[in-house]
Amino acid sequence: TLRVRLAKPDYLFLYTAAHVPMGAVAREVIEMYAADTMAHPVGTGPYILKEWQRGARMVLEANPDYRGFKWDFKASEPGWDDQLVKDMQGKKMPQVGRVEITVIDEDQSRWLSFQQKQLDTLNVPGAFIYEALTPDNKLQPSLAKDGILLYRTNDPDITYTTFNFHDPIVGGYTPEKIALRRAIIMGYRNDEELRVVRKNQMSAVEMPIPPGIVGYDPNYVGVDHYDPVTANKLLDHFGYKRGADGFRTLPDGSPLVLKYATGSSAIEREFSELWKKSMDDMGLHIEFIISKFADHLKAAKACHLMMWGAAWTADYPDGENFMQLLYGPNTGQSNNGCYESKAFDALYDAASKLPLDSVQRMKLFLDMARQMQVDGAWQVSGSRLRNQLIRPWVMGYKKHPILNAEWMYLDLAPRS
Repeated sequence: TLRVRLAKPDYLFLYTAAHVPMGAVAREVIEMYAADTMAHPVGTGPYILKEWQRGARMVLEANPDYRGFKWDFKASEPGWDDQLVKDMQGKKMPQVGRVEITVIDEDQSRWLSFQQKQLDTLNVPGAFIYEALTPDNKLQPSLAKDGILLYRTNDPDITYTTFNFHDPIVGGYTPEKIALRRAIIMGYRNDEELRVVRKNQMSAVEMPIPPGIVGYDPNYVGVDHYDPVTANKLLDHFGYKRGADGFRTLPDGSPLVLKYATGSSAIEREFSELWKKSMDDMGLHIEFIISKFADHLKAAKACHLMMWGAAWTADYPDGENFMQLLYGPNTGQSNNGCYESKAFDALYDAASKLPLDSVQRMKLFLDMARQMQVDGAWQVSGSRLRNQLIRPWVMGYKKHPILNAEWMYLDLAPRS
């Protein structure tokens, strides 16, 4: 790509690990393109999709027919917002004429691309957190010297591991199956994930709704903290006996092999090592199924994955957005664990009929969280911290807690 910088630059280069386009689409568009609608978005937004190489690159260009708007927002975060308002107040948006989005799977490749000024913003990959931040989570002097800024915030998301409730080994609702899942959850070294794998760039959460989302309760206490002693006793009690090789069998004596779906990236290999170490403590044999995300997603929606690590970022700031991932009728859609609990579904249905801010609805969210934990539906890890690096020529940047496409609010200064 020939990158020509004019007095008023109009190219913005960004990175995204994944994107989930959403929005209202005209009926005529669906009827015209059917299954290929995603490749032909038609709308009234600020940008037009000009190029799409699936899984690699997207190019957006400003929509000449977009109505536009004037940047006119008030400061809510002292320090950061003051400069932002000064830079952007009164401008007609969008200012950026072209956006190039590159999908880069590997942490090292993303980091190198940013270092080489091929990207204008970057959410620091976990593997390179110490290259970007000091031990007290400040920007490294070498980056600050180049005018790079750091925007640090908690993403409204959770990371978790699903269990397939249709699976003959870990699925089902009988006491021994619930005991197996609960033991796996209690045996997983979640604190080590936060400290070592996540490098303290994630906060632990007790429930399947993250902080900042309606329904989250900071006083809620989960039921399955790391406790390998109790977990082993639970397995012993329900007949998961150890064989001569030290690994446990099912209560009927048949082999017990856990199969965890994962990928081949560096951080996924770290997760696999941690899961193996955790399960070895329990005498549980675990194997890893390595494939691409798209293949795992397809298998999960068909209820074919036994275990899979996942994450969910809020589409809207309400707990329903997270609880719908566990709602039985959503199996085959967003419920990738195929969890179908009549008790949970009844609570979910009741909550859907109540006002959004009602006390009763908040209590139902807590009841749903307790129900899914009692059933061992998920192993919940935490909510990730975002460490966004921003090149000095990017103006107006502030991570929106929900929107994933902030470029309509940005501007670019001439590069020196």
